This record gives sequence, structure tokens and C-alpha cells, in this order.
Amino acid sequence: MSQPYSQWKAMLAISKASFRAIFRSPSAVIFSFAFPLIFILVFGFIGGGSPTVRIGFTKGTDTSRNNAVYQQLLKYKTIRVIEKTEDELRSDLSKGRITAILDMKPNGTDTFPLYSISIQTSTASVDRLAILQSTLKDIIVDLDRRKAPNAPTYASIDLPPPMPGRIYKTIDFILPGQLGFSLLSAGVFGVAFLFFNLRQQLVLKRFFATPIKRGYILFGEGISRVLFQLITAVVILLIGRFVFGFTLVHGFVTFIELLLLSLVGLIVFMGFGFIVSGLAKNESTIPPFANMFTLPQFLLAGTFFSIDTFPKWLQPICKILPLTHLNDAMRNIAFEGSHLVDCGKQLGILGLWGVVLYAIAIKVFKWE
Repeated sequence: MSQPYSQWKAMLAISKASFRAIFRSPSAVIFSFAFPLIFILVFGFIGGGSPTVRIGFTKGTDTSRNNAVYQQLLKYKTIRVIEKTEDELRSDLSKGRITAILDMKPNGTDTFPLYSISIQTSTASVDRLAILQSTLKDIIVDLDRRKAPNAPTYASIDLPPPMPGRIYKTIDFILPGQLGFSLLSAGVFGVAFLFFNLRQQLVLKRFFATPIKRGYILFGEGISRVLFQLITAVVILLIGRFVFGFTLVHGFVTFIELLLLSLVGLIVFMGFGFIVSGLAKNESTIPPFANMFTLPQFLLAGTFFSIDTFPKWLQPICKILPLTHLNDAMRNIAFEGSHLVDCGKQLGILGLWGVVLYAIAIKVFKWE
């Protein structure tokens, strides 16, 4: 007697064949492996990155026009002021996200020094403290020359002992962004080109001549894409960890959680790939459609630069993008020690994007 047709075996056969085909595709390997690794290598060797010094001010800091030190400090392009609550600033300081918290208060007399400046820093930001100190000294020397030529100094500086903190390296920011870049490229371009070509080359039509159901075809192709991209994620994370010292706070647990998060992100991004493959009328229209979704995220979702560096009017747009929340969740898990259960906001927004994308994909996806 003949064996009953197995949908699962057919699905796994499709996955196996598709998996081999992906590795034979130069574009898949370049976008998934080469580009992210090149950026990681470049930023990893650069190490220190941009010289921008991020600082915060205490609630009691004098920010009036009378405080010449404060007004002059704002004019320096190397200084970026972060506006958060003091508790949030202290948390950022301990994690190396900002260089220092400054407290500037008038001495309450007309005698010099007119102001006292206290600089609270942490062991995580000592590398940029020298830049801040040098900037403040230049400002005070200039003010001494112009406003207090016969006085000891215009303002005095106090530097308390640094609070303990974990060093936030360049690779801790750039690697999650490049992993997200790889997932987005694979999910959108990979799926869009894959299913469009399967339809154009009548491969799907041949599948329909077999007993396999359509859902198993989708799952088979999806499994191969997911496996390939998870291998990519493993390679990127291992190179980051052992070559550049990428932080994995809880070690192997953090590593596994990042892989699970990568899986969630990839599934969401694949939804847009299905949309593009359904809308595209020929192969040349796929890149424009795909870039409408991917290019803004490459630039605005915190892939290469923190969204804090963008104008305030642009930041709400950045915070809508799904890649922003994937990158934030990855950085929270890898460096801050959060777990997946602590990333409810980011996972929720990714989930909403997934529901919307797949709802549209169902409407526009074409088999023939």
C-alpha cells in the first residue's frame, strides 16, 4: 500500500531546497552577512566614535542669561544637552550614555567666583570627561579675561568622586543596529524577490500540481528564510562579542533572548516582503517599493546614530518605526540587562506592526 501524502515532509523538503538556494544567492549573503559585518568592523576599529559629549543638568541649575558659563557651553557643537529627570539622568550616567550631570549655582554674593560648578560623572564615562573639563576651562578662562581680569576666577569647578558605572562602548550601540539592518533587509528584499521569482518562473504553479497545500508552501519558504537569518544573527553576535567585546550582560541567557528577539523582528519584516511581492508587477519595481519601507528606517531608526541627534520635530516619526523599537529592545537586553518580559512596549509595537502588515499582505498577495 502506498504511504499517505505527508504535508510536513513536503514542507521540510521545500525548506531544505530553499535553504540551499539562499546560500547560493550572492545578494542574500552580501546583504545579510557582508554589509552588517563591514559596518561592525569599521565602527569597531574606530572605537571611540563621535567626539560629541552628552551632558545633563540638575533641576536646580541656573539656566538664566546671567549664567555666562551655561550660555557659552550651549554654543559648543561638541556638547549635547539631554533633557530628562534627574533619576533618568543618573541611570544614563551609570550606563555610560551621558558623560556627566552638571550642577551650576550662583554663590549668592557679588564677589568672585560668582558660580560653583559641580560635575558628577561615573567610571563609565571617564574617556569623554577630559573633553568636558577642557571645554569648561576654556570658557572660564575666556570669562576671566573679559569679566573678571582682577579676580581669582569667574566660576569654580568641583569634581566629586565618580559613581560606579558600566562602560558603554561604541560596539554596544552599533551592533544591535546592524543586526536590525540585516533582519530588515532579509525580511523585505529576500521575501519580496523570492516569491515574485517563484511566481514569475511558474514554480508556484508547479507546486499546485502536487498535493501540498498553499499554507505549507509559505511555511516551508519562511522556515528556510528564518533559519538562514538566525545563522546570520549568531555570526554577528559572536564576532561582536569575541572580537570587539560586545556586552552580553547575562551571558548565554542574553544571547538566546537576542536570538528570540531577532526571530520576532524578522517575522514582522517578512510581512512587508509579502506585500511588496504582491504589489510588484515586474522585478524592477521591487526595489522602489521595498526602499519606501526600508530606507527611512536605515536612516531614522537608530541604526547608525541615536535618534536623540535628530531635530525634535523628527523624533516622534523615528519612534513610530518598527526598527526603532527592535533596536531599542536589543540594546536594553544586551547592555542594560533587561529580559524579553521587560520589553513589553517594544514588543507590543512590533506586534501591532505585524498585525497591520500581514492584514495587508493577505489582501494583496498573489499566487499566480
